[in-house]
Amino acid sequence: VQLVESGGGSVQAGGSLRLSCAASELISNMYCMGWVRQAPGKEREKVAAISVDGATAYAESVKGRFTISRDSARNTLYLQMNNLRPEDTAMYRCAADSVKIIAFKPDATMCDYNYWGQGTQVTVPS
Repeated sequence: VQLVESGGGSVQAGGSLRLSCAASELISNMYCMGWVRQAPGKEREKVAAISVDGATAYAESVKGRFTISRDSARNTLYLQMNNLRPEDTAMYRCAADSVKIIAFKPDATMCDYNYWGQGTQVTVPS
């Protein structure tokens, strides 16, 4: 499975961005898909995930600001990011689990992944 992200960029604090992840295979076949971010010098953080049955999970740091969604007809995963903060600055990667590595949990555990995109940079200057 190939995953290609787009939509990153630089935006002022309080602004919005929508990330997209185009998949080479049917996302309806994926057990779980999500977004993971990593900032320089920081650990990787699971940001949001959506399970095959539509359940979602978010990191506490983004709850109420970010929304994950998918369009199966377009084989695309999205992450709508509102009210962005400087601490949201990171490389955002799309990820997919095609084999149910672990059971989806609607908390910080979310999913584990066996496919990854290259990432798209999001920068929110302080």
